[in-house]
Amino acid sequence: MIYFPKLTGIKIVEGYKPNQSIMDLLKNDYMSIVISSVAVYLFVIVAIRIFGKKELSQLSVIDLVFILLISNSVQNAMVGSNTTLQGGLVAASALFVVNYLMKQAIFRFPSISKFIQGESIMLVYKGKIKIDNMHQTRITHDELLEAVREHGVDSIADVDLAILEVDGQISILSKNFSQKTSRKRKGHKVITKQS
Repeated sequence: MIYFPKLTGIKIVEGYKPNQSIMDLLKNDYMSIVISSVAVYLFVIVAIRIFGKKELSQLSVIDLVFILLISNSVQNAMVGSNTTLQGGLVAASALFVVNYLMKQAIFRFPSISKFIQGESIMLVYKGKIKIDNMHQTRITHDELLEAVREHGVDSIADVDLAILEVDGQISILSKNFSQKTSRKRKGHKVITKQS
């Protein structure tokens, strides 16, 4: 050991490498799970962003099977050979934390929100389909017609404005922009006491 006379009580061990503790931390099984889980999370976000936002709200059977298979295939990448409860909880915790941090970043920094979520895209304006935007979003004419019908509008010619929102939903405005239609949701049955 080497002693420095001016620094009483501080010992420096020969052969100590300052980055050794970082390397030991990275070799930790649980830290490896955290890093892998965060990497998979970021990969899935980038993949969804690249492949289009319409996939978020318009899931077909093929899309559902695809999502289930993706989740199964990346599970081993996240936890590796550690199939313990602790390993699963560490992976889940890492995903919750990175998801929370991502939502905070999206909320606080509009540029990050725009990069990750994209922007709303106009599909129809005054009854005319924006063909370039349809190609950009990879929405077919039949999918657009289905969305128009779901909103209670008879034809695309009756649509004043149709927008693909950042969450993948299509908003429809009709009747000279005065009526915004949305999907009808089933209401909850309310039971009241009659006197």
